[in-house]
Amino acid sequence: MGANTVTQNMSNSDPTDDAHLADVPDGAGCTEIWERLSDGRDEEPDEE
Repeated sequence: MGANTVTQNMSNSDPTDDAHLADVPDGAGCTEIWERLSDGRDEEPDEE
C-alpha cells in the first residue's frame, strides 16, 4: 500500500467530532489544547 493510498483512505474516513476544538486557534500546541479542554470540563456540572 503506497503513501497515496493511505492518504486517500484517511481522507475518506468518517468525519470526527471536533466541535470541542473550534475555539482552539490554528497552530496551538498540546498545552493550549489541554488547557481549553480542561477549562471546558470545569464548567460542566458533575453527574454524581
